[in-house]
Amino acid sequence: MKIKKGDTVQVLSGNDKGKKGEVLTVLPAAEKIIAKGINVRKRHVKPKKQGAEGGILSIESPIHVSKVGVMCSKCDKPVRVGIKIEEDKKVRVCKKCGAEIK
Repeated sequence: MKIKKGDTVQVLSGNDKGKKGEVLTVLPAAEKIIAKGINVRKRHVKPKKQGAEGGILSIESPIHVSKVGVMCSKCDKPVRVGIKIEEDKKVRVCKKCGAEIK
């Protein structure tokens, strides 16, 4: 996968189309990511211990990688990611402008 933890992504399709968020978790086996503020769902939680509070929590749920695009800092648009080899290291680059994605 070409998306890493800490990247800023924008949703390309679905209910949250256009929203931006930072990647919190990458799930490579399922080809999904969890991003801050994207695909938020309500979860009803019972109190586990006496004195603890239950209630309705808002939790980010996974979204498929194909529905998001990595934001390029130079283009300021969601772009596809390519890989270049520079001095025996793989570097992720923007397919539109060629800038390095960090």
